[in-house]
Amino acid sequence: MAAADVEEKLEVAVIECSTPAARALNGIAHTNGLNCTAGLNPFCPNNTGYIEAELEAERIISIVVPTIFGVIVLLGLLGNLLVIVVVMADKHMRNTTNILILSLAVADLLFIVFCVPFTAVQYARSVWPFGSVWCKMVQYLIFVTAYLSVYTLVLMSLDRYLAVVHAIRSMSIRNERNTWMAVTVTWTVFFVVNVPLLLQYDVLHYTHFGQNRSTCINIEHAVSDPNAGKVFQVCFLAFGYVIPLGVVCVMYGLMLKRLLYGVVPGGNQSQESIRAKKRVTRMVIVVVIIFAVCWLPIQVILVLQKFDLYPTTPPLIAVQIASNVFAYTNSCVNPFLYAFLSDNFRRSFQKFLCCSTQPSSRRMDYERTNIRYSEKDTKTTNNSSRVTKNDV
Repeated sequence: MAAADVEEKLEVAVIECSTPAARALNGIAHTNGLNCTAGLNPFCPNNTGYIEAELEAERIISIVVPTIFGVIVLLGLLGNLLVIVVVMADKHMRNTTNILILSLAVADLLFIVFCVPFTAVQYARSVWPFGSVWCKMVQYLIFVTAYLSVYTLVLMSLDRYLAVVHAIRSMSIRNERNTWMAVTVTWTVFFVVNVPLLLQYDVLHYTHFGQNRSTCINIEHAVSDPNAGKVFQVCFLAFGYVIPLGVVCVMYGLMLKRLLYGVVPGGNQSQESIRAKKRVTRMVIVVVIIFAVCWLPIQVILVLQKFDLYPTTPPLIAVQIASNVFAYTNSCVNPFLYAFLSDNFRRSFQKFLCCSTQPSSRRMDYERTNIRYSEKDTKTTNNSSRVTKNDV
């Protein structure tokens, strides 16, 4: 590769990894084709007004965005820790759906602890102060936890599909042992397949307005092979968003079809069991929808940027920042959804936070009693009358 080509790609990489304010103002100067020799253009990089405007924009962003990220970290840390403690500590909360909720909470917690604070630092500072190793680890965990979150939602949707459409036949499949195996396999796969990212990311040092700066960036995609970066981003959109959510939509479509036009297997189940299934299914649907809405804008923007289809104008840079915040917010909202949509989670949260020593509520005890009796009675009664732990 010629030295001129390397220098040009390095310049593009520097623009891409500079602060949002810098990208916005550089975009204005470039797209308008401004003449800097006259010294009259406020958006010319050689103009003092341009430099002052960029530095002021950087200063505002470096305060506002990290503050928002700080709130996300605080809420996400407390909320997801609460979910983990409640599921682990209360044996009545351990069923297939809640094990998957536990997996999702752990993935969100990892994202909150190891990713969001360091992204906030990138907004707040013009240098990456954590070194090469932590640069690699942070970016690696960002992609790992993103994949874990969406494919845990796929597992949750599969669990609901089996519970609703194949209620009787899935009884031997939907158990804690198989659920833990599915979670283990999912985590192992995505920790392994993302290992190449550890080799691709590194710290890039550059000069901007005479200042020595640095950032954590995918060096291979930005400098060595930009086309590989395009393929990577499209694959992330496909396998980290479109395909898994498409599978989820198909499963919920089949569930809806069965509920509207067919007799649900296990039709002799108690009304309480049917209501419990509907409540859990509704909660999972809401969690999936919130995830899809939160991650859609940033996924689309990242792909458009790789193909140079996203203009670097101030309004669009503001949209990108908002999309980034929106995606990160998803990691802290799920515990609130559980509290609003699940009676059992709400009671367990209240019990834990209020340090209550009283037994579980009558309704939860009723469901658990049905479970215990059903496990005994299945030896002599028809399977269709059985209420399983997974339905609670």
